[in-house]
Amino acid sequence: MEATLVQANLTWEDKQANLTHLSALLDKAGPGSGLVVLPEMFTTGFTMNPAPLAEDMDGPTVRWMKERSSAGGYALCGSVIIGEEGMYYNRMIFVTPSGEVTCYDKRHLHSMSGEQTVYSRGNKRVVVPYREFSFNLQVCYDLRFPVWSRNRGDTDVIVYSANWPAVRSNVWKALLVARAIENQCYVIGVNRVGENPDGTAYNGDSAIIGPKGEMLASPEPGAEGVVSAMLSMESLEKYRTDMPIWRDADPFELI
Repeated sequence: MEATLVQANLTWEDKQANLTHLSALLDKAGPGSGLVVLPEMFTTGFTMNPAPLAEDMDGPTVRWMKERSSAGGYALCGSVIIGEEGMYYNRMIFVTPSGEVTCYDKRHLHSMSGEQTVYSRGNKRVVVPYREFSFNLQVCYDLRFPVWSRNRGDTDVIVYSANWPAVRSNVWKALLVARAIENQCYVIGVNRVGENPDGTAYNGDSAIIGPKGEMLASPEPGAEGVVSAMLSMESLEKYRTDMPIWRDADPFELI
């Protein structure tokens, strides 16, 4: 299956501008793409101002995702601000061409930026079966927590949707490779480029990484780009059979 990532510059808190721009970038996705991944909070940028920007699950952004997924024949995922029952969530949404929707609410909220003061934390691990793969959905800061990201025998691809600042790009790149190697799975990490009004800069460094930690595809750092790589279940299963590291792993139990 071909996976595609969209490394985009985002316009601050302007949903319509971002959807219009992302539509143009999605037009560059190959016709054979099976999955397309967008950055975290792709309609707004990483903002602590959810009240005027949040939508519900029947809102224009989810409708746009369904329309693009159906028209493109690929699954489409990325994180947006969703409001429910007076609470706000940094929610990763995975939409299939048939209109099925799966959601994951970001568990690890970035306390240094005050994310936990305005967003509610998710408490459910979500793995989505789609075609021959199982996709573990994660958002940005989740990358730093290997137990939460751990493959429990049910994950073929971990997908990270992010707004990860350029000042910590070396951490982003190192951890994406680490998560792939330790879990013996593919990793797709999609980060934005550009700059927020407060001066926070983003370098992208988005990547599709193979289960041995090998780089399969990555756009030019600091620039917008749409790149793809092939994910092979046959190759993944052969590697896990030849190197059954998973059999020696320690059990973990999350409370």
